[in-house]
Amino acid sequence: MKKLIAASAMLLAATQAHAADECGTVTIADMNWSSATLIANVDKFILQHGYGCDAELVPGDTMPTGTSMIEKGEPDIAPEMWSNSMREALDKGVAEKRLRYAGNSLSDGGEEGFWVPEYLVKQYPELTTIEGVKKHAALFEHPEDDSKYAFYGCPAGWNCQISSGNLFKALNMADAGFELIDPGSGAGLSGSIAKAFAREEAWLGYYWAPTAVLGKYKMVKIDFGSGVDKDEFVNCTSSNECENPKVTMYPPSAVQTVTTEEFATRSPAAYDYVSKRSLTNNQLNNLLAWMEDNQADGEVAAEYFLLEHEDLWTPWVSADVAEKVKQALQ
Repeated sequence: MKKLIAASAMLLAATQAHAADECGTVTIADMNWSSATLIANVDKFILQHGYGCDAELVPGDTMPTGTSMIEKGEPDIAPEMWSNSMREALDKGVAEKRLRYAGNSLSDGGEEGFWVPEYLVKQYPELTTIEGVKKHAALFEHPEDDSKYAFYGCPAGWNCQISSGNLFKALNMADAGFELIDPGSGAGLSGSIAKAFAREEAWLGYYWAPTAVLGKYKMVKIDFGSGVDKDEFVNCTSSNECENPKVTMYPPSAVQTVTTEEFATRSPAAYDYVSKRSLTNNQLNNLLAWMEDNQADGEVAAEYFLLEHEDLWTPWVSADVAEKVKQALQ
């Protein structure tokens, strides 16, 4: 009788443990930019085939997804949340046990800066510093005015237009003969880089990562010699009201995986996976360049990633989950 009771207790405990880790239906925000849709599709495939989840992608964007997760508890996962854009609301959601920060989807954070082509730095090593850029200002020919030098800023209307403009001012670029050029659009900015690389010409301007552009075109970020002053950046550099900006490098942007508390509690094994799933900027830049070159959507890119980069994703999961995913890929 005692053996029967003990066996029943063990069976009940096993059933409860399984129920506690029951994945069920999982909704994943498919954000409307390439790196986010890639990660969302990777999550869908691994959760579905490795953890038995009924994984589903739903359209998403930073503000509406974060707000919906806080107020409605859905979707379950935001794989690539640029969390500084709504830090206060997300922190409150975590404090109220509605959300969890699972981990950093970008291990080194989103990256911004002023860049020059790598091939140019090989010719002029001083171009790695802002003083070297000023010394060789004549390299950066203005497309319309021979009396000035070209610096390509962030497109009008984008948040980065404020920070890039303030840093252009703080670095006294105009005094060195540079003019801040508005490229008109993201396509205009990337197009100016592609044109320069096709001709191996000089180019100087603002850009960010992770992007296909920095995966395809090898660029070097310029050192301002200032280090990062986060308070200055937050309170002045990134503000339209900043009258006397000071020099600071761009601080890394927090790019995190955010989940609902309900999902984390319901499926700790699946939550453990999303908390470990992380890529570097360089890895993601290269993947985005592949996506662009092959005109691949998120689903195709996810399959390519899982097939060709086992060394990157297998450490995120257990050996038996990895085997299930590999079987599904076949």
